[in-house]
Amino acid sequence: MTTSPHLTRVPGLLYGGDWNPEQWPETVWAEDAKLMREAGVTMITLGVFSWARLRPGPEEWDFGWLDRLLDLLHEHGVAVDLATATASPPAWLVRAHPGILPVTAEGVRLEFGSRQHYCPSSPAYRSAAAELTRRIAERYADHPAVALWHIHNEYGDHVTECFCEESAADFRRWLRARYGTVEALNHAWGTAFWAQRYGTFDEIEPPRAAPGPVNPTQNLDWRRFSSDALLECYRTEKAVLDEVAPGTPVTTNFMSMFKALDYWKWAAEEDLVSDDAYPDPADPRAHVNAALNYDLMRSLKGGKPWLLMEQAPSAVSWREVNVPKRPGLQRLWSLQALARGADGIMYFQWRASVAGAEKYHSALLPHRGTASRGWHETVRFGEELSRLGELAGSRTSAQVGILLDWDSWWALELDDHPSARMRWRELLADWYAALWERNVTVDFVHPGAALDGYRVLLAPNLHLVRAEHAAELERFVADGGHLVCGGFSGVVDEHDHIHAGGAPGPLRELLGVAVDEWWPIPDGESVPVRLPAGEVEATVWSEWLETVEDVETVGTYAAGELSGLPAVTRRGRAWYVSCHLGPAVAAVLDTVLDEAAVGAAAPSGVEATVRRGPDAAYLFLLNHGSDAVSVPVPPGTDLVSGNPTGPELRLPPLAAAVIRHRR
Repeated sequence: MTTSPHLTRVPGLLYGGDWNPEQWPETVWAEDAKLMREAGVTMITLGVFSWARLRPGPEEWDFGWLDRLLDLLHEHGVAVDLATATASPPAWLVRAHPGILPVTAEGVRLEFGSRQHYCPSSPAYRSAAAELTRRIAERYADHPAVALWHIHNEYGDHVTECFCEESAADFRRWLRARYGTVEALNHAWGTAFWAQRYGTFDEIEPPRAAPGPVNPTQNLDWRRFSSDALLECYRTEKAVLDEVAPGTPVTTNFMSMFKALDYWKWAAEEDLVSDDAYPDPADPRAHVNAALNYDLMRSLKGGKPWLLMEQAPSAVSWREVNVPKRPGLQRLWSLQALARGADGIMYFQWRASVAGAEKYHSALLPHRGTASRGWHETVRFGEELSRLGELAGSRTSAQVGILLDWDSWWALELDDHPSARMRWRELLADWYAALWERNVTVDFVHPGAALDGYRVLLAPNLHLVRAEHAAELERFVADGGHLVCGGFSGVVDEHDHIHAGGAPGPLRELLGVAVDEWWPIPDGESVPVRLPAGEVEATVWSEWLETVEDVETVGTYAAGELSGLPAVTRRGRAWYVSCHLGPAVAAVLDTVLDEAAVGAAAPSGVEATVRRGPDAAYLFLLNHGSDAVSVPVPPGTDLVSGNPTGPELRLPPLAAAVIRHRR
């Protein structure tokens, strides 16, 4: 059995979940440890919300209970992902330092009684968090159960920004470091507009509630600062762990495609990317969005294996209607994470809580205990996962990249734009779904990253474009790559200033188009677009385009004020889709993928991906459909069933196969 390169103390694939034993009497702990062994659990996350238990008062520390837990888990062969417990400051700390509590843009100070009740810029919070982290690290750095450090929990889940005076001072420090002089800031922020000029940095405040629209570049910088302020909290704790307990990897759990935090910057400072993902069982297309999120997690560290830190064994507790997962669905969705590069499957949580806000959230060990359907699925999947251990360390590769830049995302969704309906995740969803249907595995790529190795790059939207990134895209196309850009791209620079000559700015020469005017489409209306494959409808967005002589018009607007004008164009291998086509964008992407010779055939509803190790390839086949299907497969062995395969495999609904074959 192989070992994940990130967790050398734990062989094979990780399996387990969050355990909150402080919610239970110690008489339950031994039973839990015994049941973990029965279920095949290999790692447990411990201590995430234990700050008040570990430090009951300013002069009190209590580690005895945690000592006993770590020893108990080690005795039962269960490794520990040990948290720094800093996500929820205790009541005594916020009463001693009320400035820790965060403040909204409207000036409301949020109270104690939930979680993540802290200002990211608070010196009192950062100091107390660092002290707690140091105490934990010094005590458990050499404990044989500790395989992974878990900093905080879901940064930004409840509080992504704070508008208090301490945050204002921290924002000014950040701006000084970014711009150097107030004159440079005035230029970047365009403060000649509406007499917003600043004489000193001390005159600047956060973008609190104001009489009218707030300076858009100030808002963009605030998004950047708020991500960085939380990142500085993470860095503070990681520096302690790296000093006191070097050699043990460090993570913090992300929240999939999350707008508030620039995960490119965050992942660069993690040893192992981990993710919390909660697809909705009531959504018949939830698995497509889940695949998107998993591709992002794999991409954040250049294809290295990642960890699914949290998912629900069945129902969650925080939607308006919390539908459970029907039998077999959590297994299928867990295997999907493995198919897209995960080296471990973890859950929230191990034992269901009897009190608190998440007492109706499902668990590996449900309220009914070992007699429940959920428990039987927990045990069965643990057995199955143990047979897939050789996958650890293998990788999933992609020939198609989707360009993702948090700066561009933030800039796209600022206020006072031509249409408030232009939202990154909504624009992305249809493009990604078209690729999923063709079983095209995708990497997400920062525009400034190395682009070689991809045959196709897609930019459903790249609103903010730096000149140097546009130059890299030109080189990519010149070297034989295919590029497809969506509408409202190439509009602004890094300061949110409109590029000279208008959109698509520095992409104009590459695409061979100029946007004369944006024509957003009102809600409930559509515009027909004529493509070679037939007529489709555009919603949300359209543009008046002018093209240069050698640009081919692939699609035209078929009615309305833009009738007869280009809607979809190409200049060689560089395409521009000026309108929002929804699912019909697949007709354009199919042509590009065919020309690039990318894609794999499989029955509708079947997800096919490949992980590759040094000696074998592993073909995952996941049937998300409602009908049984037959799939051509190579000769090999299905690691799920243990049976030999080829030339065809029959998959019932919700069934899966992992076929090992020679590379």
